Amino acid sequence: MLLRKTAIVLAFALGVTLAVPGVAASAASASAAPAGAAAEPASTSHVPPSSAHNATAGPAVAADNPVIIVGGLSGFAFAYGPLAARLDADGFRSFVYELPGLGFGDIPTSARAFADYVDQVRATTGANRVDLVGHSEGGLVARYYLKQLGGTGAVGRYVSLGSPQYGTYVANIVAFLGLGSCAGVVACQQMTIGSDFLADLNAGDDTPGSVSYTTIRTWQDQLVRPVGNAALADGARNVLIQSWCPLRLVGHLGLALDGTTYTVIRQALRDESIRPNCLAV
Repeated sequence: MLLRKTAIVLAFALGVTLAVPGVAASAASASAAPAGAAAEPASTSHVPPSSAHNATAGPAVAADNPVIIVGGLSGFAFAYGPLAARLDADGFRSFVYELPGLGFGDIPTSARAFADYVDQVRATTGANRVDLVGHSEGGLVARYYLKQLGGTGAVGRYVSLGSPQYGTYVANIVAFLGLGSCAGVVACQQMTIGSDFLADLNAGDDTPGSVSYTTIRTWQDQLVRPVGNAALADGARNVLIQSWCPLRLVGHLGLALDGTTYTVIRQALRDESIRPNCLAV
């Protein structure tokens, strides 16, 4: 019963508002948000290229790179179907990657599996590079691949949606509920502010290689706190939705579903100036 209760509470506290990716962190010594970050106006779970969303028609776009959507903790691939459909309609070739074990395990291990998946997509499509859109934990998996596994040569653009680049306090609720440090969920522990994983990931340059980096965050993010921890330093374009659209309400899950957020994703993938459409649905 305790194990079942733990699983239910975790699914609710760490993933329900996100419904796909999770992000969390247990109590730990505080770490500041990245200095200079702008607040500007296979695995048995992953989806192989043969069964991923893959656009075959649509208007031409500036970038020919396939786009891999990287899910997060508890993120089933189908939950990203709406985002993939938007990309497909705009002429992108989209693929959805579901993290091994739904992302509950070690993030570097997930990143190594993801590296193999990127190779599969490149081989299947004949593309030299891919673009990455990572939601929540998926943004950390993708960034670890870029920074620690030499993935920069295979990637043109990186976009993160509510990823706890510098950790989050939210998993403190798990300890509050008497379930210990993230109830033993490794990925949750690694997303704790001040974790060894984040210290290693954030040492040195936040934006290595010639990759174009964009982060997107929202004031209403229920799982990434402080919200500024979803930004990167070292030249990344950091977009706070409410800096452009003060009345726009977007939660953590909403970043993968919201129309305004999608306009930013599309602009980033096309190397366009960031001008969110505040009325997009």
